Amino acid sequence: MRRVAIAATGPVAVDAALGAVRAGGNAVDAALAAIMVAMTTEPGIVSPMGGAFISIWPVDGEPEVIDGNVEMPGRGLPEDTFGGGLLEFSITYGGGITVYAGPGSVAIPGAFAAMGLAHERHGAGEWSRVLHDAIKAARTGFHVGAAAASYLALAGDTIFGWDDETRTALTTRHGGPLAAGDRLVSPDLADSLTVLAEKGWRDAYTGEIGRALAADSRARGGLITEEDLAAYEAVVRKPLRMSVGDWDLATNPPPSVGGPMLAVMLGELVARGGTDWRDVIEVQKHVLTYRSDVHDFSQNLEEDGYRLLEDVRAKGIAGLTTSSSTAHVSAVDSDGLACAITASSGYGAGATIPGTGLMLNNCLGEPELNRLGLHALAPGTRLASNMAPSVARAPDGRVMAIGTPGADRITTALMQVLARHCLLDVDMGEAISRPRAHVRVVRGEPTRVDYERDAEIAAVVTALGMPGLEHEPHSMYFGGVGAASRSASGVLSAAGDPRREAATGVA
Repeated sequence: MRRVAIAATGPVAVDAALGAVRAGGNAVDAALAAIMVAMTTEPGIVSPMGGAFISIWPVDGEPEVIDGNVEMPGRGLPEDTFGGGLLEFSITYGGGITVYAGPGSVAIPGAFAAMGLAHERHGAGEWSRVLHDAIKAARTGFHVGAAAASYLALAGDTIFGWDDETRTALTTRHGGPLAAGDRLVSPDLADSLTVLAEKGWRDAYTGEIGRALAADSRARGGLITEEDLAAYEAVVRKPLRMSVGDWDLATNPPPSVGGPMLAVMLGELVARGGTDWRDVIEVQKHVLTYRSDVHDFSQNLEEDGYRLLEDVRAKGIAGLTTSSSTAHVSAVDSDGLACAITASSGYGAGATIPGTGLMLNNCLGEPELNRLGLHALAPGTRLASNMAPSVARAPDGRVMAIGTPGADRITTALMQVLARHCLLDVDMGEAISRPRAHVRVVRGEPTRVDYERDAEIAAVVTALGMPGLEHEPHSMYFGGVGAASRSASGVLSAAGDPRREAATGVA
């Protein structure tokens, strides 16, 4: 009987993955079932009406990435529609950020398309089984986790407070904020997911759910049209490949920004032969400054992504000219199939499609993904993304799936964990647990080093003469890496991150 190792967002997601395998599924079915539960049981953190990237390495084939990232909507709309429907909010998350929510912040969702295509190409079980546990959780209720409660405490009165349906769903019956452990029931969401289980994932685009989304967007001044939803397609892409120690690593390619940045940072650490804090911080600073100057303002992310990789191959990083919330699941099964999924709905639009329980993304309202300006892209353009779900193989038969949530900390977290594990042979659990640093580069603001309390990191930051901001150990700000693996002898294992509610399972 097939077995699986899973690293997910909580015990309900892990149970869903294991149940999918017991029902005849494989690592892809397991990862899909787990991420679907995460999208259901982590309100505010992630929603199925966002985007997702799925990296898969088949047992006897080449790796691939299924790009289900969000797109700019607005096909067929008059020009004066753009620029409206946005609500500005400031929240204290990550030291303070300003985001835009509201109907005009909603991008075309791609997660269901990516999940559906991944299941059609690589799943072994029934599609309905992928949604089974998510439906059950929404129907019978689930306990709100600490991560969701923490974020809702920061954004419940702002982002999630302007829409009556959303506010009602995310508060107690007395009108207070949800706390960790509170039980939440969402019958409307259960009904919507049941429709998708019975009719298929395409109903989210061209069926009753898709029509409800387009009608709500039209009524409230959003940009999503039925034409946008009918035109959306998940894209199968050839991943970036690189050697990291003994490992052949495959990660998210352009037009994603996350994969190329991870590849360049890891490649430079390999070239330097060093993984001390000075190396880590200097490499991050150089590469992320390049990203801030070029990729954040790119008119063609795919072209600029491959140009970055070619420039680094030719000249090294010295040749580079410089001037939200997410959820992740990793699964590897006993056959050696690996699947890593990272999904995001941004900071949340605060809007719920009436009568469906489906909360919408605010990806058009994330300034870090829209440096060219809000609503500046042409309809049909994929937005930038930091997501970098990765899969890897070693010549001796080892297999790994890994990834993390964490916005622009995704690439820096994975850089540090993969360098420790693949180059220094540090146990994966220990590699995940060790302190992290992140160089924050934003045009027009002083570059600084965010880091978890650690005397060695603090000393290097001081020696480099850079401003630093110390965080508590194991801060959720630095992501939540999850990894699943199979050893050379066939032993399955998984490791989760103490920074964010996580659960692992092997069965």
